[in-house]
Amino acid sequence: MDLFDSQGADALARRAPLAERLRPKDLDGVVGQEHLTGSGRPLRRAVEGGRVGAIILWGPPGTGKTTLARALADVTEEAFVPLSAVTSGVKDLRAAMDAARERLKYEGRGTLLFVDEVHRFNKAQQDALLPALEEGLVDFVGATTENPSFEVTAPLLSRSRVLRLRPLREEGMLGLLARGREALGVEVSAEATEYLMRLSGGDGRRLLNALEVAAGSSPGRVEVGDVEVAVGERALRYGREEHYDVVSAFIKSVRGGDPDAALHYLARMIEAGEDPVFIARRLVILASEDIGNADPHGLPLAVAATEAVRLVGMPEGRIPLAQATTYLASAPKSNASYKAVGSALEDVRRGPQPEVPMHLRNAPTGLMKDEGYGAGYRYLHDDGAEGMNDRYLPEEMGGRVYYEPKERGTEAEIKDRLDRWRRTREAREG
Repeated sequence: MDLFDSQGADALARRAPLAERLRPKDLDGVVGQEHLTGSGRPLRRAVEGGRVGAIILWGPPGTGKTTLARALADVTEEAFVPLSAVTSGVKDLRAAMDAARERLKYEGRGTLLFVDEVHRFNKAQQDALLPALEEGLVDFVGATTENPSFEVTAPLLSRSRVLRLRPLREEGMLGLLARGREALGVEVSAEATEYLMRLSGGDGRRLLNALEVAAGSSPGRVEVGDVEVAVGERALRYGREEHYDVVSAFIKSVRGGDPDAALHYLARMIEAGEDPVFIARRLVILASEDIGNADPHGLPLAVAATEAVRLVGMPEGRIPLAQATTYLASAPKSNASYKAVGSALEDVRRGPQPEVPMHLRNAPTGLMKDEGYGAGYRYLHDDGAEGMNDRYLPEEMGGRVYYEPKERGTEAEIKDRLDRWRRTREAREG
């Protein structure tokens, strides 16, 4: 590279976006993916072994997929060759392979081929990668925001390790923000910091881009108004107190059977940048605590919504969240299971605990059988009964009842069944 080329490269680097200028050169500088970059973790082992192999990085936007690929190339001292599946075709792939072969032959230097949005390659394009991977001609890193098992062909998937990246958490985002402040030489108010964090939703690139634009219009100190102008939308006031208030109102609206109010508070949380998985987890808890066996479909629906949010991310994740919210709000309610386990725990904590009845004990050895372990146990299916064919609580606890089903939804059927079993047992004993 001559003097003019060097000056041009320096000028281009100065004009690069902040996220690009702050891109780390090694794994230690990558934030938020310690499960991949820490000691003994997959990417750390790869660079220590000197070969990256074939890897597919799967994760949300702005979590460091390109950064990791570049860092791997820097650490292994390989040539970094980036392609975009949106604009590149088989011809570009073959040209990259030919160049890699020449580079290895004449320079003795390996190539790391990085394909962004690899899921957008069609089958023929993905198949064009296979010979180079089988030959070991290049190390390969593909990046995707979509589930690889749906979008990447089986042959390419079988030759690659799939590593999942996580959305950046608060600690990592604050670390990126600190780097950005230092690089730009600005201060950021507490209110602007909070808004930037919520606005970014775990996307580090979005955080730095918004900060850079806001700092450009307000050198020295960035306020929330500067960020609002930079991103073209007004910040929804949503501090720590509002967080707890809105979440509380959301849960109480679902519990109270008002889907319209629940959707209002759900929309406020989504618009404020609340973690959608946090919202889904709250619905999972509510499905057991407030609905329980009154509608046994509530819990699996809430769990499915949680997995759906993790799978598709936002903004599409709002749809399964809305479905779960409206279903649970409209479902019959019962806190009988919640109260039952609370009462049982109180009894256990008070102690001392009565011994397990002899007929319910396990008897894996002859000595234990001789001692009477398991003697007199009545096997339900041989006894011809539906349930409660015997006494299962310790005698000292008498007829203690914890679970008292309510006459709502499916739980009304459960109550009738348990009452019938108790009557049958009492008649049998009487």
